[in-house]
Amino acid sequence: MEIFLKNGSIEIDNGATCHDAVLKISEGLARSAVAAKVNGKLCDLSSKLNDGDKLEIVTLKDREGLEVYRHTCAHVLAQALKNIFPTCKLAIGPVIDNGFYYDVDFNTPITLDDFAKIESEMLKIINANTPIERFELPRKEAVKLMKKFDENYKIELIEDLPENETISFYKQGSFTDLCRGPHLPSTGKIKAFKLTSLTGAYWRGNEKNKMLTRIYGTAFEKKSQLDEYLVAAEEAKKRDHNKLGRDLGIFMTSDIIVLGFPILMPKGAKILQVLTRFVEDEEAKRGFMITKTPNMAKSDLYKISGHWAHYRDKMFILGEVDDHGESVDGEEIMALRPMTCPFQYQIFKNGLKSYRDLPCRYSETATEFRKEASGEMHGLIRVRQFTLSDGHIICTKEQVEEEFKRCLDLSYYILDALGMRNDVTFRFSKRGKSKSDKYIDNDEAWNNTEAMMKVILDDIGIDYVEADDEAAFYGPKLDVQIKNVHGKEDTLITIQIDFAAGESFEMQYIDVDGTKQYPYVIHRSSIGCYERTLAFLIEKYAGAFPLWMCPTQVKILPITDRTLDYAEEVAKTLLESGIRCEVDKRNEKIGYKIREAKMEKVPYVLVVGDKEAEDKTVNVNKRGIEEKQTVSLQDFVKTVVKENAEKIIF
Repeated sequence: MEIFLKNGSIEIDNGATCHDAVLKISEGLARSAVAAKVNGKLCDLSSKLNDGDKLEIVTLKDREGLEVYRHTCAHVLAQALKNIFPTCKLAIGPVIDNGFYYDVDFNTPITLDDFAKIESEMLKIINANTPIERFELPRKEAVKLMKKFDENYKIELIEDLPENETISFYKQGSFTDLCRGPHLPSTGKIKAFKLTSLTGAYWRGNEKNKMLTRIYGTAFEKKSQLDEYLVAAEEAKKRDHNKLGRDLGIFMTSDIIVLGFPILMPKGAKILQVLTRFVEDEEAKRGFMITKTPNMAKSDLYKISGHWAHYRDKMFILGEVDDHGESVDGEEIMALRPMTCPFQYQIFKNGLKSYRDLPCRYSETATEFRKEASGEMHGLIRVRQFTLSDGHIICTKEQVEEEFKRCLDLSYYILDALGMRNDVTFRFSKRGKSKSDKYIDNDEAWNNTEAMMKVILDDIGIDYVEADDEAAFYGPKLDVQIKNVHGKEDTLITIQIDFAAGESFEMQYIDVDGTKQYPYVIHRSSIGCYERTLAFLIEKYAGAFPLWMCPTQVKILPITDRTLDYAEEVAKTLLESGIRCEVDKRNEKIGYKIREAKMEKVPYVLVVGDKEAEDKTVNVNKRGIEEKQTVSLQDFVKTVVKENAEKIIF
């Protein structure tokens, strides 16, 4: 058979496998290979080749290679768990960005103290260098096999697979697991691994299902790489906003409230107030009209918007409804809003509009509510009540491109001010080929709108990735993505093109030729969800926020009570100049007060003693700079006011 490589081709015997082909190329490459791509499809090295196939060798230098490596490590974890805890039930064990996890149902909960014996058992399995073999079964036999092993979660997964789906398993010694693959040729290929954490996770992410135990781990080609990762992971824990934000008094939670409803303390509330005013002022400069709309509405509104059909499961509903979303007792059904768009549409409909009135740009700092699963809650990043810089542009089709670009330019401006422009990536989120009922059923509109957005993005020259089945239910979107300190990706900002709302809400305008037309709608968030953005800011700056957004920008420390009056005079001058400051009046030693102010990460600490009071100066301790400097109060005020206005980051 002739097999084609990236550079040339090789001749191999009929029935040869990918491994056979690699051996013919190079024994060194065969030792490094972990998987292969045949005609672009990732597969095991044991996969058989056919004449004319295109072969690519996958090693641990490739992203897919590391994923295969870690996926096999997840199977080794599962086998170790079954060896130690024979009654446990296995659910799913996928690869994630920085490692892998396995969801497991234990009769008796395990703890972190169990990790040592689990890792020891995993090492035994790895050292045994057991071959890993793939086999396939028809659906009936696959279910029978999993019943034999008493794996009810696997049975559920099999039964949910499409009728024509290939059902594959991987066997390593006495252990067999349902899996799509591919995997390493043997367990001995794994050289460095570590179990990292333990948490709870609902089966299939549904809080109505049983809570399982999720065991996280990671694996690397070399121990040195693993050690480096573990050191970085420990550093990430220190910057985790869920810990640091609480330590700094930015936010808190309360057991007697409810999960997903964080409380912003004075420092956190002040930061959000500063950000909100900045965003609202900038939006006004760019032609947005601010609105203030209700936090809830009758279900009728959401039925028109499509949220009742496509988003109801994530809404907080007041009243009892059946499976179709209809009132059980005939009473009026209300729901807290998960978005602002249908409310702002009512403003557009209040009076006949002409093409001359378009585009209409509405913005709102909106409190919104989404019923996220309990297992998804995380600090300020994933919450059930949040504040969104929500906005909607109602425009003609011809205006879509220009308005889309204006939205992106606004987001760029805000990201630059936050110092986060280089931290984000872009995802073109499409429906693609998905025919899920979570999307509005209009193939022509989807195809046209996705094509329109692609032209816009390509014209801008933005570097983006495409993702199918990630669109909003009414249209494609550009998602501005960011990763937290642990490597998990979330959407920070989004810009969406909606082809359906104009007609659904009967929003019309009189066109230049006198005919009535339906407008397009662009949904956009300029800074995104304020709480989520704050979380990422805490992690980025480790709490040492840029001067302009700090809750306290300057702290004034009088050395003795004699200089308290001068400290108050300094504070009054700063406050009148628009600088947020505090005077530490406590009867503590000055060294202690300086250390505490630095722990709070205040940008400027001013020490004032008798000489400073006499000379009308201040002793300046600037964050991050060891050298102290004594300057006139007037000069310091000029400096800090300038840095605040220019949003200098230090």
